[in-house]
Amino acid sequence: MSGARPRATLAVLASAVLFGTTGTAQALGPAGLDPLAVGAVRVVLAGSVLALLALALGAYRGTRPAWPPVLVGAIGVVVYQLGFFTGVRWSGVAAGTVVALGSGPVWAGLVEWLVTRRTPGRTWTAATALAVLGVVVLVLAGGGDDGGSALGLLAALAAGLGYGVYTVTGARLISDGQRSSGAMGLMFGAGAVLLLPLLVLRWPGGLDGPGGLTVALYLALVPTVFGYLLFGAGLRVLPAATVATLTLAEPVVATLLGVLVLGERITPGGAAGALLVLGGLSLLALPDTRVAARRG
Repeated sequence: MSGARPRATLAVLASAVLFGTTGTAQALGPAGLDPLAVGAVRVVLAGSVLALLALALGAYRGTRPAWPPVLVGAIGVVVYQLGFFTGVRWSGVAAGTVVALGSGPVWAGLVEWLVTRRTPGRTWTAATALAVLGVVVLVLAGGGDDGGSALGLLAALAAGLGYGVYTVTGARLISDGQRSSGAMGLMFGAGAVLLLPLLVLRWPGGLDGPGGLTVALYLALVPTVFGYLLFGAGLRVLPAATVATLTLAEPVVATLLGVLVLGERITPGGAAGALLVLGGLSLLALPDTRVAARRG
């Protein structure tokens, strides 16, 4: 078990790397993509694949899903998708991203405390504060030309809450005996059912051409299916609040891709923000000395 925590940490960081490619993938896609249609098709396709993959792997064999938590997790998935894309659209990429991603770990810690009555430790608090500060510096350093909207920021805040809800719910399903792939398949499969009417309503939204279809398939299969399988593997070992903080590596990856792939310029402030995020993540990557002391 001594190597389980480092492996889980690497799995979550790998998922964050994949999540961080979504913005670049959309930017490289055709003009005119409807962000709500993109968010809906991403979950509908990925949820279907995750559910079928879990079924093929026997993840549901011998277990009876607890449907109320599954529905709560699915609602979290839907709220995150709709809140994130709406927040980015109404308040701008910078403001929407920082509120959604920066509030996610805080919401996860609060939801986990409400569900388990287990207060996140001092290491999590320090790491989260450092990483959230880094995200704020990172995004603000990119410039303030995106404007702001109170409704957009509220939508992005709701996205962070949705992320916290499905992260904690996934951890709860796994602790109750579901395999990690089964928990992701259940939540995203149910989320696909909930978002299918929206996809029909917003269709085609620019997704019916070869470029739009390529973007949709990439977003569904790589950062969502593969990414959330890694994410679920991390949830099997790490607390939900820790997992949520580790995924703050996502905006660092997104910034690097913007520089390397899209030709954007990184500022000294952006570099400082990235270092703050990496510093916070490094705290969480340290061995759990309390567990080691108890074992000794």
